Amino acid sequence: MIEYISANLWQLWLVVAFICLILELSMGDFFITCFAIGAVAAAAVSPFFGFYVQLFVFALVAVLSIFFVRPFALRYLHRNADSRVSNADAVVGRTARVTEPIEAGGYGRVAIDGDIWRAKSADGLPIASGASVSVTARESTILTVAKV
Repeated sequence: MIEYISANLWQLWLVVAFICLILELSMGDFFITCFAIGAVAAAAVSPFFGFYVQLFVFALVAVLSIFFVRPFALRYLHRNADSRVSNADAVVGRTARVTEPIEAGGYGRVAIDGDIWRAKSADGLPIASGASVSVTARESTILTVAKV
């Protein structure tokens, strides 16, 4: 049994690589992927060298991947991260419909895609119910709107 395992250690390294890739799906920061790359490298040298050399290759390639592959992958995959708006910031610039009148210097409610937001007028003037408004800013859960 031991002879079989030592002769086919490449299979164990591929299982380790597969498990690392599965774990990476839950993390998403490309750290565990570096260990999967190291395991694949160890599997590649396993027919030619003993276990300790395989372990050294695994550690060396994993560390080198952390310093060279991971930054490249993060930079490539997050190259447009600054230009993307997310969640609530995406409502700025959109058109909404007033559902509750916005009072002068006070608040009302607007609807955007079925979501109801608390809103105030950008110029402080009242806006009647049913009017179309444009969202100019967002502070927490309060939108600043202007008549279209």
